[in-house]
Amino acid sequence: MNIRQLSAHENSPMELLLLADPSQKLIEEYLKRGRCFVAETRNQLIGVHVLLPTRPQTIEIVNIAVDEKYQGNGVGKYLLKHAIQTAQAMGYTTIEIGTGNSSIGQLALYQKCGFRIVGVDLNFFLRHYEKDIMENGIRCTDMIRLSQDV
Repeated sequence: MNIRQLSAHENSPMELLLLADPSQKLIEEYLKRGRCFVAETRNQLIGVHVLLPTRPQTIEIVNIAVDEKYQGNGVGKYLLKHAIQTAQAMGYTTIEIGTGNSSIGQLALYQKCGFRIVGVDLNFFLRHYEKDIMENGIRCTDMIRLSQDV
């Protein structure tokens, strides 16, 4: 598997990005300000992550997604480690990520990769998304914020 930064002339992998964020409008907004990285194997796009500087010395993974056919095979963990290493190489001291209260698998993965829960943005998904998001039989309402030093 190879991970590379998407060049400016390439189309963003919207289908993959939408797996992690159902708002194409929000995705398009943060893609303008962030760096998009894609994971490929055998010339096939299998994963993506987007890094967005948010504050001095802090960068956030605003989107991370793995093609459904490749989920459960370590691709997400590989993408997370790449994002952490990239943030460190870019000189950031803190990396953050947020996920929904209903994203049980993602919460477990992020914590296994060294992220710690630092806060909850109550009603985030009710404020920023027009349609309800259901996941694991749970209504997604709150953003769980996680962080780690790099």
